[in-house]
Amino acid sequence: MKYTIAVIKGDGIGPEVCTAAITVLQAVPGLASKLDFCEYPAGAEHYRLTGDACPKATFDACKAAHAILHGAAGLPGVTYPDGTEAGLDFGLKLRFELDLYANLRPIKLHPGIVSPLRHFSPGQIDYLVLRENTEGMYASRSGGTILRDEIATDTMLITRKGIERITRRAFELARMRNGALRDGKRRVTLCDKANVLRSYAFFRKVFNEVAASYPDIETDYAYVDAMTVYLVERPDFYDVIVAENLFGDIISDLAAGTVGGMGMSPSGETGDDHGFFQASHGSAPTIAGKNIANPHGTILSAAMMLRWIGERHVDQSLTDAAQIVEAAVSQALGSGTGLTQDLGGSASTSDAVRLVCQLVKS
Repeated sequence: MKYTIAVIKGDGIGPEVCTAAITVLQAVPGLASKLDFCEYPAGAEHYRLTGDACPKATFDACKAAHAILHGAAGLPGVTYPDGTEAGLDFGLKLRFELDLYANLRPIKLHPGIVSPLRHFSPGQIDYLVLRENTEGMYASRSGGTILRDEIATDTMLITRKGIERITRRAFELARMRNGALRDGKRRVTLCDKANVLRSYAFFRKVFNEVAASYPDIETDYAYVDAMTVYLVERPDFYDVIVAENLFGDIISDLAAGTVGGMGMSPSGETGDDHGFFQASHGSAPTIAGKNIANPHGTILSAAMMLRWIGERHVDQSLTDAAQIVEAAVSQALGSGTGLTQDLGGSASTSDAVRLVCQLVKS
């Protein structure tokens, strides 16, 4: 079977890192013939040129594809009249209209990378942040109110359905893992602010109801302010962390900072029928075109895409290819020659891609 991948390269370094990921996938023996990459326009630059950040034809193509691979979105100064970023609309439209409710962000310290947490070495940080992706505070985007230039409001939206399905996904992911590195226990941690806001208290109530169906998985809780400390002090305690949209966004970026930064932060936004894959970093326009962007986050996101398609279509060849790509990235980083400038190395984008391609072929 051949799989159609809708490719939106986007803005800033987006085209460079997206091209890097495609180049690596096409280098995996036997994989190129199974993937059909089709490129479409969207993002801030497209909005600047046409007044449309997400053309209907692009959305329709993404909806019909087996998966979506994205580079990056957003450019300074390219905003709507209300000041919000035009480039974000593409991802948000996909997120809400394709119901991509589960945003999975793996946090892993790879060989060759020195963590700011100097007492943790490669192999000692490896957990998942699962962010509810369609509700929470971000659901009110474009729906907030500014009254008389004096008062601004946005509304938190949380539903029982949304909590139940993201919580189930968290526990199912925990069942597939080997447990937290510190103690080997399969554990799901809920990150919230249930002691202050009723919406989070409701989230915790429904979380507990779902957790009762998973007696083999340990449950854990952390208020978001405390979690920012725990992710620095004891990242090896965590296995799977689940959080509302806004909190999940914040803590996953903090977590990425402990394993090499946003350039090492892959993500997959998935629902029951669609998947959207991109690194968690922004478009970094100040380094665009300089051949110094870190491509590893997008390459790892592409590997996540392969695994997701392989599981959905029971295609072991894609699952195997995902493992090959991930192993090659780790080997490239561990050798030191695959480290880009943001990681303390000297490899250019093309150097890193060339090395990973060599390793996936070997």
